[in-house]
Amino acid sequence: MRVRLAESNDSSKTIDHQTRNIAFKNETEEEFARILSLYNIEWLYEPKTFPVEWDAEGNVTMAISPDFYLPKFNLYLELTTMDQRYVTKKNKKMRLVKELYPGTNIRIVYKKDFNELVDRLKMFGGIGDNS
Repeated sequence: MRVRLAESNDSSKTIDHQTRNIAFKNETEEEFARILSLYNIEWLYEPKTFPVEWDAEGNVTMAISPDFYLPKFNLYLELTTMDQRYVTKKNKKMRLVKELYPGTNIRIVYKKDFNELVDRLKMFGGIGDNS
């Protein structure tokens, strides 16, 4: 079970999350967390939500909660490794985050890039090699 304590950030209109127990949405996220930990890179899982579209009443209609935040690099990462048909929508959300929240460092990790990283690490015995 995942417990979230949410706190609105009035100055930026983002929503900060503190997670006590991490429940990854898929195996790719879990594998990425292992890679980051392997290299002693501090990470937070889905720590913040960025609203990017609102209706006429001011209700949030579209938002993005990047999968990882790397504090040392001040970098948010969104993995797009599962269903590639969502890439266009995620690219739109990323563009809107950059426009609405200037100075926010956010990037997408595409399926091809993730798979190449995993393959390279396997070559060096870093991850996923059970032999």
